[in-house]
Amino acid sequence: MNQRNFDKAALRGEPSYVWRAGQQRRLDMIVKAAGERLKGNILENGCGVGMYVEHLSPFGGTVIGLEYDFERTAEARTNSPHIVNAAGEFLPLPSGTFDLILSHEVIEHVQDDRAAIHEMIRVLEPGGRAIIFCPNRGYPFETHGIYWNGNYRFGNKLFVNYLPRVLRDKLAPHVRIYSKRDMQKLFEGLPVKFIERTIIFGAYDNIIARFGAFGEVLRGILQFLEKTPLQIFGLSHFWVVEKI
Repeated sequence: MNQRNFDKAALRGEPSYVWRAGQQRRLDMIVKAAGERLKGNILENGCGVGMYVEHLSPFGGTVIGLEYDFERTAEARTNSPHIVNAAGEFLPLPSGTFDLILSHEVIEHVQDDRAAIHEMIRVLEPGGRAIIFCPNRGYPFETHGIYWNGNYRFGNKLFVNYLPRVLRDKLAPHVRIYSKRDMQKLFEGLPVKFIERTIIFGAYDNIIARFGAFGEVLRGILQFLEKTPLQIFGLSHFWVVEKI
């Protein structure tokens, strides 16, 4: 990966390029939370190269993908005609338009996360749902890399997220991390009710590809912990929010 791609990965994250067990598991969660809304108007807010747009389309709804990065927008358009190049804080879409919005590991990268949440709720119709995945501060690794001595260091960095926030944010100024309280603040004053608020572990497809059965056992153990108080150490928040 060249320096330009490192910089883009740091600022905007890396979208899903290959569909594997982890993506399928999250899609199954989305489908369960969405219900009949899958047959309506759907927005993926921060669609990357369009993987979830493609996999949500067969359920019968009209799926629109919104992506800030122009190059990723162009790539997504090769597989879907409904891709918009815009910022999540300023959705160029009418209010009350969508039955379902997916925000998959995106709000941590936007310039103003509260504005992005406000916009998602604005364009939902009453009874519509926003499904949000974003990084959990309790996870032992910062998965987006850090800056050290002026250089970006890509990869998983242990215990960075457990530092006092002022220090953590100096090491990782390019990406936010969320506690449950942080998430709650994003929705203060908005006309919503919370359908589900939980924390999930990853699917660890890379570990399984490298270590086989050991990786599968590890995934099974960690995903079992989602049903216990130890879920606080999970990878991502999974919130389902309904507009009222």
